[in-house]
Amino acid sequence: MKKVANLSPPTPALWVACLCADWCGSCRDYQERFEQVARAFPGAEFVWVDIEDQADVVDPIEVDNFPTVLVVVDGSVRFFGSITPQMETLQRLVQAQLEAPGAVGNPEVTALAQRLRR
Repeated sequence: MKKVANLSPPTPALWVACLCADWCGSCRDYQERFEQVARAFPGAEFVWVDIEDQADVVDPIEVDNFPTVLVVVDGSVRFFGSITPQMETLQRLVQAQLEAPGAVGNPEVTALAQRLRR
């Protein structure tokens, strides 16, 4: 009888976007922290989105608070909202979304995630 290797489930595909604005001092300060968290999740894709430079992609979503984060796991939106601009907050948020089932049911946010990922 042939022995079958123990196969573990594949790692979920993780995609994280930070929606900010270049004119925002908090966003500029947060960008390095965002990049540090990205390095803690090798294989994931982290992107920085300037809502004014990419307004045509972000519309019709209104981003009122910075930073606003969008987390997609295996193609499903898991989180969309503003967070405090601390590295630990983002790291805990991303880890929790990787471990928790479920998706955000807002079709506009799902459409935004699809536009940004193109």
